[in-house]
Amino acid sequence: MTPKFDSWADVVAFACALPDVEMLPFYGTPCPKLNGKALAAPGREAGSFAAMCQPDEKDILLETDPDTFWQTPHYEGWHALLVRFESDDPERIADVLRRAWWDRAKRPQRQAFGARP
Repeated sequence: MTPKFDSWADVVAFACALPDVEMLPFYGTPCPKLNGKALAAPGREAGSFAAMCQPDEKDILLETDPDTFWQTPHYEGWHALLVRFESDDPERIADVLRRAWWDRAKRPQRQAFGARP
């Protein structure tokens, strides 16, 4: 089944289905976290949410799919980028969230999950 990311509720549902994720405050807002570290957060900009990612992957995503992935000056230099809801490639967004999970996982969690998406 292809995931959908049409709203923040969809993002939360997907992220919370990943192992050991729980909703905890992130700058005062409940967000999906693994081991106390955020995977995603509601975007400050309408129609988007922020997803955590590695800097090198961020650059690739911004360059290869600017219709989905973007940033404002607020997110420059930060390990996150904005993701527009209702993307044409929801599986790519799912992989970004899975990688955010994997990057925050402890070794036993990674071993149970498998290779990094």
